[in-house]
Amino acid sequence: MILGSFPSTASLAARQYYAHPQNKFWSILGDVLGLPLKEMDYSSRIAAVQTAGIAIWDIYASCERAGSLDAAIRNAVANDLGALKKSALAIRRVCFNGRMAARQIREVEALGFEAVILPSTSPANAGMGYEEKLRRWREFLSG
Repeated sequence: MILGSFPSTASLAARQYYAHPQNKFWSILGDVLGLPLKEMDYSSRIAAVQTAGIAIWDIYASCERAGSLDAAIRNAVANDLGALKKSALAIRRVCFNGRMAARQIREVEALGFEAVILPSTSPANAGMGYEEKLRRWREFLSG
């Protein structure tokens, strides 16, 4: 499972995960899986990711935030990961897409999941290049 923090304003408006055109999520995940996810329509992306055995969700069910930056998240309410564990028995590893999502890492590990923090695919994480992000994502998602 890949957990983000909370959808951007572009994602909320489109009702799609990682809809901001500068977010590298679909490119990186596509490169890891060897699939042209970025070029697919959204429903085909989701189907391909599910076929690959990957679930996508967010750590927060709701929050207050001006804009899309994770640093602006206030009054966040976490999704019920305990209920998820009971209903999605096949999930064994949780990969956090960035450090904000990983603020719940202790809770995730306490549920018995293996947890890994991956570099954020957000355009706000400009300090790390695409190739390094891809290398780290590939290392953990391929294992």
